[in-house]
Amino acid sequence: MGFMSGYILAQSPVAPYRLAGPPLSGETQVVFEPFWEVWELVQSRYYEQPVDNEALVEGAITGMLATLGDDHTRYMSPAEQEVAERTFSGEYQGIGAEVEARDGRITIVSPIDGSPAQAAGLRPGDIIVTADGILLDGMDVSEAASLVRGPAGTAVRLQIERDGETFEIEIVRDTVRLVSATGHMLPENIAYVRLSRFGDTTGDELNAILPGLMAQNPIGLILDLRRNPGGALDTTVEIADIFLDEGTVLIERFGDGRERIFESESGNLGETVPLVVLIDEGSASASEVLAGAIQDTGRGVLIGQTSFGKGTVQTWHTLSNSGGVRITIAQWLTPGETSIHKLGLTPDYFIPLPEGDFVAEDDDTQLQAAIDFLTGETIISIPPDDGG
Repeated sequence: MGFMSGYILAQSPVAPYRLAGPPLSGETQVVFEPFWEVWELVQSRYYEQPVDNEALVEGAITGMLATLGDDHTRYMSPAEQEVAERTFSGEYQGIGAEVEARDGRITIVSPIDGSPAQAAGLRPGDIIVTADGILLDGMDVSEAASLVRGPAGTAVRLQIERDGETFEIEIVRDTVRLVSATGHMLPENIAYVRLSRFGDTTGDELNAILPGLMAQNPIGLILDLRRNPGGALDTTVEIADIFLDEGTVLIERFGDGRERIFESESGNLGETVPLVVLIDEGSASASEVLAGAIQDTGRGVLIGQTSFGKGTVQTWHTLSNSGGVRITIAQWLTPGETSIHKLGLTPDYFIPLPEGDFVAEDDDTQLQAAIDFLTGETIISIPPDDGG
């Protein structure tokens, strides 16, 4: 599914698991009486029979979760659940864009590296207004996803809104392969590592790259988390442990006030090399967990733009129909107990990028600022006028 229905979010290690239906208490039975009354009316009185009972159940679940007013808590059909699970394994078909429903509008968080969406020039913050002429405003993310995703080789025509202006673009879907960790040495003897997501294989990919880079005794390391929409929480903590000494990575705070603290241990490969992290408005969820821990512990500095601002944790639960429910169970806080939800992380140095869909490495002002910082040059922070 190249158009992913929401984030693959910072996921609690306890999920997914299959639920069993508990017996209903007397009070709950009373609460459910109107539901069953309506169900019986539809079964007995609706003029067009037979009705699709599976669709009725899925619609009821979708509506129930929608009343919570949380964009990250939602139902996934069996097909959507299967596709979402496949994204963790590293491959799916579609346009390759992570999206979010914001104020009722389908908004791109980040195009996936090497995807048709990236090649077409889609950017974080772009709003997908229509897909093949169908208006997406007000639509559930899963419903919008069903209109945008599709088999490799087929095309979808999108109307995009960017900075108040609209334009149309046709994108040919493809198989999107999610290589999540890459790295190389820069001429200044600085190691450069890019993490594009936090999937099942990201830790292994990073552990395959990093020893070769560190063996070259770099003067510093640049960790590029730009346009990284997030991923699994346990993977994020695993990667944070590579760069952080012993201490807190993040705090999960639940609605009843309970807290769970995730910690790193000492003695790993990337703990002492001078570190700069690149972030932007497409750095979200799990990438904010990692960047926030590095910033709060003083392990490194953040350069770029204010991050997306996704500060809650979700679990995935597989249902008996092979569909799934993703439910927000907690907010997460940085080691300094700061919540970034809907605010984002503030970089230590604001550095804008040049205008344009593609920025070559030689024109990458944020990357150059990171190089300058690590080589002892002076860099100047340029905060945005709007504070974003």
